[in-house]
Amino acid sequence: MDALADAFSSPYISVLEVEARLVTAAVLGALIGFDRELKDKPVGMRPYMVVSIGAAGFGILSMEIWTQLSDATDGAALDPIRAVQGIIGGIGFLGAGAIIRQGDGAIQGATTGAGIWLAGCIGMASGLGSYILAMSLTLIALFILVVIGWLHQRLSG
Repeated sequence: MDALADAFSSPYISVLEVEARLVTAAVLGALIGFDRELKDKPVGMRPYMVVSIGAAGFGILSMEIWTQLSDATDGAALDPIRAVQGIIGGIGFLGAGAIIRQGDGAIQGATTGAGIWLAGCIGMASGLGSYILAMSLTLIALFILVVIGWLHQRLSG
């Protein structure tokens, strides 16, 4: 049994902490996706959850790689920010796919695209253990999507 536990252990974080970070990312991504689903948008809760946990996974993985390589290379210059840059670019690509230009020139899906990008940030923050940042981003995003969205609808008729 100890061999199995060792196979899943990490010098960086425990299995329980990995699970906490991934669950945090999934729940917070779901909250934003749920708002989009209620408004019958093309991208709903599950894609937001998947983007969020994917970014969290990459965040955890980048720290694991950094920890393992920094131990093996005696302090050689390592840059885990490259992983963050790759995640931002990849998720931006997904978000751009949600934006549609209609025949009359109107743009549709910009909020969904931005929300996907934000879910990636929430996931990355969760993956790196920045729970306060992840929860703050989620609460502010929900305020923007729900309250400001409601005000926008009321004011625009």
